[in-house]
Amino acid sequence: MTDTSIRIGCASGFWGDTNSAAFQLVEKGQLNYLVFDYLAEITLSIMAGAKRKNPALGYATDFVTDVMSPLAKSIQQQGIKVISNAGGINPQACADALAEQLEQQGISLNIAVVTGDDLTQTPQLEEQLSPELDSQAPLPKSMVSANAYLGAKAITAALAQGADIVITGRIVDSAVTLAPLMHEFNWQWDQYDKLAQGSLAGHILECGAQSTGGNFTDWEQVPSFDNIGFPIAECFANGEFVIQKPEHTGGLVSPLTVAEQIVYEIGDPGAYYLPDVICDFCQVQLHQEADNKIRVSGAKGYAPTPDYKVSVTYLDGFRANATFIMAGIDVAAKAKRTTATLITKINRQLEQKGVAPLTTQVDLLGTESSYGANAQTRHSREIVVRIAAIHPDKRALFLFGKEIAQAATGMAPGITGLLGGRPKPTPVIKLHSALIAKSSVTTQLGYRNETILVEKPLANEQPLADSEKDSFSSSARTPELHSLPALSHQVPLIQLAVARSGDKGDHANIGVIARHPEFLPYIENALTTDAVAKFFQHCLTDEKSDVLCWQLPGLNAVNFLLKHSLGGGGVASLRSDPQGKAFAQQLLEFPVPISAALWQTLNLTSKE
Repeated sequence: MTDTSIRIGCASGFWGDTNSAAFQLVEKGQLNYLVFDYLAEITLSIMAGAKRKNPALGYATDFVTDVMSPLAKSIQQQGIKVISNAGGINPQACADALAEQLEQQGISLNIAVVTGDDLTQTPQLEEQLSPELDSQAPLPKSMVSANAYLGAKAITAALAQGADIVITGRIVDSAVTLAPLMHEFNWQWDQYDKLAQGSLAGHILECGAQSTGGNFTDWEQVPSFDNIGFPIAECFANGEFVIQKPEHTGGLVSPLTVAEQIVYEIGDPGAYYLPDVICDFCQVQLHQEADNKIRVSGAKGYAPTPDYKVSVTYLDGFRANATFIMAGIDVAAKAKRTTATLITKINRQLEQKGVAPLTTQVDLLGTESSYGANAQTRHSREIVVRIAAIHPDKRALFLFGKEIAQAATGMAPGITGLLGGRPKPTPVIKLHSALIAKSSVTTQLGYRNETILVEKPLANEQPLADSEKDSFSSSARTPELHSLPALSHQVPLIQLAVARSGDKGDHANIGVIARHPEFLPYIENALTTDAVAKFFQHCLTDEKSDVLCWQLPGLNAVNFLLKHSLGGGGVASLRSDPQGKAFAQQLLEFPVPISAALWQTLNLTSKE
């Protein structure tokens, strides 16, 4: 235990992130803890497939071979503890592989393994799960993986046992940061404000360089990207923390880079549900202490519910993507006719075989097709044509791949060749989200050849009554319109705000943060839920599509949730932007009416 600050650095925001981050943080970060986040729903399904082929796989192999093995000696010398969900679907195999690497180098580090999240083999699982959270559908028969989102308790128990490295399966991303704070500061599980602050630190760290200038609206202000600094949270016993990066690295840490990450991939900011705490981020405050150092405070916390969220992935048919370049006069018109002809021809052949037609999505990249009615140009002379198809029968997609090439010689001119060759079918993995009682899940800690049961949830974890929810959760609504001076001019939203978007399954969120508090009323008056829905009407095509809005007064921000806007989301979607990553960039062009005085202020500022 310590009364001083604890420095936690995050070296991975996803499986596939740069391995150089860990080397940078170990060399320059002066860390107490190094954490990694590797997992997403699709990642688990990929790992499940790998494990079926080879029982020794099912984890992030590069964590062992490319990161921990070469860094182990430095980690040991500096006394850095490591926490990672790299265990994926097979945490014990990950730990065994790492132990073998350490033994070969003569390095002694204590490894703990957290298990219990994998529910795939649970008897009568369907009876224990709630219906799907959105559709109310039952558990799919073609299940690939089923994992409960565990919290920080098992990791905290591992640290208490003396573990130097903790490897987990599916936990909530922020738990790898919350757990060391629980351990080092001896926080109690009912100190919910501190748990909310620790979880917020984890939420900011969990996506790697996205809080240090990566994916930032004002990207041109970031000094450099080639050696971008990865985030460090210097955390204190009262729950406050300072986000920073290693000295003499690229990137940028500012109130807006941190705020963008706070609003990333959330719904209601007043009710951010985690296994250990329900967080309220509405009054979070950011204070710049020094260059590239932002102090974060103000998160509130409340008792968690008695349930874990469960992520089930399941197989639902197959998909294939065909991509080719097309050029010349009237290229968009040629591409439309060519793609329509191809689809008609293939579907006619399928009909002759008694097979259902393909479900397809066509994107003409270069004509702003992803902008829908908001597109400003369709006159490019060189475009990328993308045809995505989905079908229950893999054989229909083999026909699709076979027929694509004939377009180059038998249809409109200008096709330069298939990018990546003829398309091949791949499985469509869809997400099914449900709840399971925490009391039904047994979490275990493997440490020094012993198996330790992790304590069950606290007795006071009860479902929240509506009256209790109202005490901390902001209502989903469009903010009330403000009384403003005469609106005589209009500017694109980007002059007044920064924004970031992300996905949760089939839903997308867009967080919009005002550059100055006085800009917020103009933003809220313009960005009503109806206005946002109209702007993205080409994406809100599902009968259950809807737009919700919440306010974050502490950040001078609003958050929009575009329900069912991603065509299924992830690999289940045929769209060119299946995760809504470009939604914020599109919304930043939205015209916002402003007063003459504000117009003059903006013009004066731009000239300085």
